[in-house]
Amino acid sequence: MHEIKKEATQEQVLYASILEKGMLIGLGFMFITFALYVFGIMKPAVPLGEVAGYWNMPVHDYLVAINTNFLHLEQLPTGWGWVQLVGKGDFLNFIPIAILAGVTIVCYIVIIPGLFARGDKAMGIIAVATALILILAASGILTVGH
Repeated sequence: MHEIKKEATQEQVLYASILEKGMLIGLGFMFITFALYVFGIMKPAVPLGEVAGYWNMPVHDYLVAINTNFLHLEQLPTGWGWVQLVGKGDFLNFIPIAILAGVTIVCYIVIIPGLFARGDKAMGIIAVATALILILAASGILTVGH
């Protein structure tokens, strides 16, 4: 029978360390950007008093409505389109969300060399594949439902 290891590997500790730091950075930025938005320090695209009126809409309908009423863009801000709007308080809040979503990719990329160095090729290949899939999904190249 195989004995279960009770100690974390170096890669697990490294992954957890990076994840913790990324989470704290993302959370810190989330508090800052939300404060800039909610206290009116940065003007939002959608006035704060009108936001609740859009909550019941499906995403596409919401995007059409705010584009028609406030943004007046030629194309709806889908995918990474929000980046052009980070000067607005409500869209500024997407930066910490992107940080929190992206930290997992960084974690995988950082542990890959250690996995191969200690001869764990299967986990190394899985980590490479996972990182690539996450990068492709985040880039918008891999999409579902379009």
